[in-house]
Amino acid sequence: MSDETTGAGESGGGSVSPTKFGTFTGVFTPTLLTILGVIMYVRLGWVVGNAGVMGGWLVMLVAMGITACTALSLSSIATNTRIGAGGPYAIISKSLGLEVGGSIGVPLYLSRPLGVAMYIFGFREGWLWIFPDHPALVVDGIVFAAIFLISYASANLAFRVQYMIMAIIAASLVAIFASPSAFESPHQVQWFGEYPGFPENGFTGADFWIVFAVFFPATTGILAGANMSGDLENPRRSIPVGTLWAVLVSSVIYFVLAWYAGRMASVEELASDYNILIDRSLFPPAVLAGLLGATFSSALASAVGGPRILMAMAQHKLVPQSDFLARVSKNGEPRNAILLTAVLSFAAMMMRDLNAIAPLVTMFFLITYLVINIVLLVERSLGLVAFRPTLAVPQVVPFLGALGCIFSMFIVSPTFGLIAVGTVFAIYVWLLRRGVEAEEGDVRSTAFAAVAEWAAGKVTAMGHDDPRSWKPNLFVPVSDAAELRGEFPFLCDVCTPEGSVKLFAYAKDDETARRLEPPIAKLGRAFQDEGVLATWAVIEGDNSLDAISYGLQTLQSAFFKPNVMFFSLPNDERRELALEVIERGRKSRVGLLVLAMHPKAGMGQRKVVNLWLFPGKPGVKGVEEAFARGNLNLRLLMGYRLMRSWDAELNLITVVPSQDRVAEAQGFLETLCDLTRIPACADRIVLVGSFEECVEQAPQCDLDLFGMHHENVDFAFMERMVELTESSCLFVADSGQESALA
Repeated sequence: MSDETTGAGESGGGSVSPTKFGTFTGVFTPTLLTILGVIMYVRLGWVVGNAGVMGGWLVMLVAMGITACTALSLSSIATNTRIGAGGPYAIISKSLGLEVGGSIGVPLYLSRPLGVAMYIFGFREGWLWIFPDHPALVVDGIVFAAIFLISYASANLAFRVQYMIMAIIAASLVAIFASPSAFESPHQVQWFGEYPGFPENGFTGADFWIVFAVFFPATTGILAGANMSGDLENPRRSIPVGTLWAVLVSSVIYFVLAWYAGRMASVEELASDYNILIDRSLFPPAVLAGLLGATFSSALASAVGGPRILMAMAQHKLVPQSDFLARVSKNGEPRNAILLTAVLSFAAMMMRDLNAIAPLVTMFFLITYLVINIVLLVERSLGLVAFRPTLAVPQVVPFLGALGCIFSMFIVSPTFGLIAVGTVFAIYVWLLRRGVEAEEGDVRSTAFAAVAEWAAGKVTAMGHDDPRSWKPNLFVPVSDAAELRGEFPFLCDVCTPEGSVKLFAYAKDDETARRLEPPIAKLGRAFQDEGVLATWAVIEGDNSLDAISYGLQTLQSAFFKPNVMFFSLPNDERRELALEVIERGRKSRVGLLVLAMHPKAGMGQRKVVNLWLFPGKPGVKGVEEAFARGNLNLRLLMGYRLMRSWDAELNLITVVPSQDRVAEAQGFLETLCDLTRIPACADRIVLVGSFEECVEQAPQCDLDLFGMHHENVDFAFMERMVELTESSCLFVADSGQESALA
């Protein structure tokens, strides 16, 4: 029987309870050991040699300040929420959604196998310095096997190994601090570098920002403990305490070590000899052991933490083969994810030289840090009552952290910074197209609501009845969801791209209401899937007319209040009620659309629209008189929207009784199109004869648009037009709020 389950808390009977770690073991130790890495042993002397002691401190202060701000942001977020598996991925997903979490989590995970390979190479370099005759590939293979055997066995074993490594690193630091050279310095300590060099002694040092770029990767280890969030007893406490203490202790060590390096040797020696801290120490073998331990520990932390990020993403179906990668053993180990990480690490190791892409790993860390700071900025800015971190930090902390991350990306490597940003964006787009199920609890909807509320307040204060900003906000009374399904494509066409639909279903009793709710909600979500803003409600009442009337009146106080009421041509039994509804709509000053669908043709090919107009006198004054008569604005706006949505031909048609009126009508149509900015491709057609004769003679179309008045709704006329045109017809009445001239 398999010993794997799909979740850490779902193991079957007889399973071993997953080991949970405390602050010191699960967070402080891996974080500290990752920060105290290779750069401390072989590049810190070079930093001091180029920048001087005070200059080196300034470099470290800037670099560690950025990571300290991020550590504070991470800690504050951790104290406000229950973080699941995945560490930074879980934090980002909970706040900004799975798409953003995945776009950050995938490259962050992929940087782990690359990191394992790079740390193995670092270990090999130190090993070959001691044993130069050993084959490099054999050394790499042995270290690789040791790392993944330990990580596959359990995180508990990995942390026990890290205890030993911590002791070795502590011994190496004692050997450095006890160096006789630091106490018997024959030279004067150089406090500042004179960039770009030290001209007084002939030595040319590196630029300050080059030194910063070399040192900064040493500080990108603050997520090592957070990656273990799913394996911690109390992540809300352990992540902030362990991470901040690791940052503080490592910062003290680096600052003191920089001062010791400045006393050990001259700037020329420090800048030219990468191994000077080893050579000048009290006991060089102890420092070499520390170097090997640091590289091994960093590789082990990546091999343990990376699979947990992958497992967390797989649990949310963000990666291929998610079901396989989401499984964990009975003791909580994500062994399938560990195996894939081992394969990827081995492939990276076979590249044999990762120097060309090493900066990309740093970039992925920086983007993760940037987004963590943004998460805190967003959550603090929204002022939500749910945001109650027990560790509150000032707004300036995540702001400086985010600013520092952006700055560092383009100081360390602008090219790789752009590549990393492009990679994250590409993954985000892929996840959007692939589609992921939204996780409850992220703050995106709240953020959008906050922006909308702010905008609504501004627009309300300024007044938002500007005809230029008009868009169709349809009020659609619904008694039969099946009937509305047939009108669904047409409503989407009318409202695309910026309109909205408010579905208002009414029911006579509770049983009918319960029956209506699921299909109405399904239709509402279908509108949303098509990019149309949709809301819906089911109201129960004895009088359907009153229910519709109250709903329409109530919604007039909404920001996106309905301005057009839509329904299909009612049958004989419902026409009296429809007339009452139309009258209520007139009193609420909403426009009216009545759709009479042809029983056979439907909407046809949606390629031709005929817009029927009452003829007026030529010239601007004649057009103004036509608009004054009413019922022209909404008809023109609907005709133009459908022409645009369908990419259809638009025919503007008017009827005159005799041939001598044709030129006058043609002039009217030309002026009308000019004033309303109807595209020149629209045809202007003047027909001669009686209205019904001309309707029969008109070009065949897929939809005819006619005007009507609220006060004189003639359903028999509508039926007659459908019969004569042999097409579906839309009958339109203005509300007085729209303007085709705006």
